[in-house]
Amino acid sequence: MGQLFSKKNKEVFSAPLGIDNPVTVQVLGICSALAVTAKLEPAIVMGLSVTVITAFSNVVISLLRKTIPNRIRIIVQLVVVAALVTIVSEILKAFAYDVSVQLSVYVGLIITNCILMGRLEAFAMQNGPWESFLDGVGNGLGYAKILVIVAFFRELLGSGTLLGFNILNYEPIQKIGYVNNGLMLMPPMALIIVACIIWYQRSRHKELQEESN
Repeated sequence: MGQLFSKKNKEVFSAPLGIDNPVTVQVLGICSALAVTAKLEPAIVMGLSVTVITAFSNVVISLLRKTIPNRIRIIVQLVVVAALVTIVSEILKAFAYDVSVQLSVYVGLIITNCILMGRLEAFAMQNGPWESFLDGVGNGLGYAKILVIVAFFRELLGSGTLLGFNILNYEPIQKIGYVNNGLMLMPPMALIIVACIIWYQRSRHKELQEESN
């Protein structure tokens, strides 16, 4: 048990949640961060979907890594990911159809998500199943964390709601001059919020700052 949760494994899991976040540090997965964060619910579902797919595709590729011919490894990775994406997509259609419609084609595009493909190639192909599982969960949750933060501010300030529940659209609040900002619902605002998160993270962690020439 101690070996399963060794210091190295804890770091593999926790690093993507902070100091090595796939979105704010590695700057991956930005497209879906722009597309699915206008509301909090689809952002949460998208984040959890990517987490599940990344974790289990990592495990499968890790188990097969010694038997996959090097020249077709990318094809094998895509087949594994496509199978898992199809399963997740069908589950969403069966149990969360409205959210599935909101996510539109972006669930299918998880197949080409650069975070997922990067972890398969950089980590799962060189490490055991348990370490790969932790890496997949960590990177998936790190991605989900940013999506949730962005969606929280976009839905709250853009629609005045959270998870569909009214938060700011009350007469007393509107009487003091508050108006929902429609600009928050446009994709460029997602990029601006992500940029603010990157700035905050790099201001706290000096080692992430690039040295100027």
